[in-house]
Amino acid sequence: MAIEDKVVITAALTGVAANRNQCKWIPYTPQEIAEEALACYNAGASAVHIHARENDGSPSWRVEVFREIMDEVRKRCPIIINFSTGAVLVERDDRIAHIRELKPEIAALNMGTMNYAKYSPKRKSFVFSVVFHNPFEDIIFFLDTMNQLGIKPECECFDLGHLESIFPLIDMGLLKNFQVSLIMGVVGGMAATARNLAHVASLVPAGIAWEVIGISQEQWLLVATALALGGNIRVGLEDNFYLSPGEMSQGNGPLVEKAVRMTRDIGREPATVAEARAILKVREI
Repeated sequence: MAIEDKVVITAALTGVAANRNQCKWIPYTPQEIAEEALACYNAGASAVHIHARENDGSPSWRVEVFREIMDEVRKRCPIIINFSTGAVLVERDDRIAHIRELKPEIAALNMGTMNYAKYSPKRKSFVFSVVFHNPFEDIIFFLDTMNQLGIKPECECFDLGHLESIFPLIDMGLLKNFQVSLIMGVVGGMAATARNLAHVASLVPAGIAWEVIGISQEQWLLVATALALGGNIRVGLEDNFYLSPGEMSQGNGPLVEKAVRMTRDIGREPATVAEARAILKVREI
């Protein structure tokens, strides 16, 4: 099988919003996060997307916590590390400090300001609702740092306008070696439908690797669609707790195992870490 047909499977291990009252298998400590990374690597993932937590589960932006996470992951496996920069009500210098200090292979680059919410039809109210602030001046600030350090930006696009925002940055010469994540299912962004994914995926610049990130149980519909369209995929407890309706995953590993089965069911193969580095054009560690 040609390397371009291989599938880069990323596991999003912990996120910032969910807690153990909702899913008891969410990792908090650097050691727990690293063990989840190892489980995902053994299951067939070639990259991990990581937010940091304090030991009590609260979100952390301390460089020393990210450093310990990186060290613990590196001790266990050679998986590609992608650190988040996304946050609400956190100064941009704090959002990029760990990227500047630790130089992961990939860093998330959120591509636009949006309402970011979760709605409960049962309650007829929002579970939460915030403004996710990402003006162009901040995007360029983050991108300048990534470019200076040779870190690959992962352009996280929650809506069509976010994807369209890539093109002026390309024209400015700021976006060169990058990848695209199409995030679907957040209230305030793109709805999680196969039709939406097919459309936005068709607009990703030619030659640029893209993946889908599906929020909640629509994840599996979108994984199937992305695999059929030739894209890469992301799974993990940050995005979705469930293997199927009513069956909560006991960690990130089983979610990756299901993604691997789906990949092989349609005749594709998961990329190894070495193959993923070639597909994504990320540096060796």
